[in-house]
Amino acid sequence: MTNESVPLYQTLANELRDAMSDGRLSAGARLPSVREAAHSRGLSINTVLAAYRQLEARGFVEARPQSGYFVRSRLAAPPAPEAGARAVRPRPIEPAVLDRIASVVAAQADPEHVDLSLACPKGGDFYPAARLARLVADTARRHPHLIGDYSLPPGSRRLRREIARHAQALGLSMESDEIVLTNGCMEALQFALRTVTRPGDAVAMESPTYFNLIPLAKRLGLQIIELPTHPERGLSLDALEMLLSEQRIKAVVCMPDVHNPLGTSMPLAAKRRLASLATEYRVPVIEDALYAELQYATPLQPAVKSFDRDDWVILCASYTKTLAPGFRIGWMEAGRFHREVADLKFCSSVAQPAVLCEALGTFLEDGGYTQHLRRLRRLYASQIDRLRGVIDEVFPTGTRATDPTGGFLLWVELPEGCDANRLFDAALAHGISITPGTLFSPSGRYDRHLRLSGCYPFSDRHIHALVTLGQLAAEQCRGR
Repeated sequence: MTNESVPLYQTLANELRDAMSDGRLSAGARLPSVREAAHSRGLSINTVLAAYRQLEARGFVEARPQSGYFVRSRLAAPPAPEAGARAVRPRPIEPAVLDRIASVVAAQADPEHVDLSLACPKGGDFYPAARLARLVADTARRHPHLIGDYSLPPGSRRLRREIARHAQALGLSMESDEIVLTNGCMEALQFALRTVTRPGDAVAMESPTYFNLIPLAKRLGLQIIELPTHPERGLSLDALEMLLSEQRIKAVVCMPDVHNPLGTSMPLAAKRRLASLATEYRVPVIEDALYAELQYATPLQPAVKSFDRDDWVILCASYTKTLAPGFRIGWMEAGRFHREVADLKFCSSVAQPAVLCEALGTFLEDGGYTQHLRRLRRLYASQIDRLRGVIDEVFPTGTRATDPTGGFLLWVELPEGCDANRLFDAALAHGISITPGTLFSPSGRYDRHLRLSGCYPFSDRHIHALVTLGQLAAEQCRGR
């Protein structure tokens, strides 16, 4: 076949695919806009569009609304749990897990380390810090009584009203009086667990799960049953229903949207079924929605709480990952447990700082939050693409990683012969901090996994740290 017989769109698609294969177009790179490519190459818009759509259909690029076409990573996803996998029966939390959590937190607090996994965005690209600072100063100047008065529950009406309004994007219909303000999402999760459980009770959690829930459960005297969790579809509802039918658990704790550490979300049908199971078995589901507003797709997929018809779902959220970690402002809607949660908040920490709540409420009211979230989602999608691209290039062959649907976290599975705990120690000796996978399981599973994050500027220092980490992992594989 001569070159003249190849359609122009196919020639362009082949050229772009070759550029992706040899690294000239790396994962996460944005292709020129359709109009730019058409103008620079002397092609019609339809020709360029046909080439881009073919690349999209074959998995080489992905289209993002209002953003353009981006090169996809070739990383495979971690394998799913075996068919019919059952929940892991409760047993004492491994002391090594708690010790390793303490070691990781200490490393993350050291400014001399390059932290590649901390789930706390850093830098001016991720928070509207300057605008919020002006709002706080302006609020304090115009309403000095907020500093001199006690801030009593239920707290800022303006903020609670705006929380209820913005929650509609997640399919939630709430009244401001149903919302309890908290000191971040962790306090909300703690209140939820303290309300619906007692020492000795068993609770079901995803596996892997957010690692800070493990020491929290231990402090509350709870047993954890690990639910097999699919890297793309979330927790196994079949395994959960078996537990519920056996009346073995008092609560379920899960993160259906933009899971930590997986970065992925449950399908809509699974969320609907989860809410139905909570009602059928009258067991509360504690829904951690910390990252739910950072879903890449728009409109946002609704929360499990949106399908809750009998108030068995307790939703916990916060603005620490999207707006202002220093404000420590979270919130929860506890359904039938509202009164108990509100009383627990009052006797634990009374209320949130009024000045900060009013300033945050003003920001939400003025429309700044919606615009900020729109930009943040695009930024994180680009950051994750770039992170997956670097991993694809510098980590050992056989490395897998999730393909997040939102947020900035990535769950990485290393090849046989690697050990994430030993990799943590080796990386620390090079001034690099990571989070081993064993932290995300009370029984210490996932010893070949680690969580990485993309919520930092990709400076030369960070790229060098990722390359070094990949080299250390490759040395482990060669030395097995």
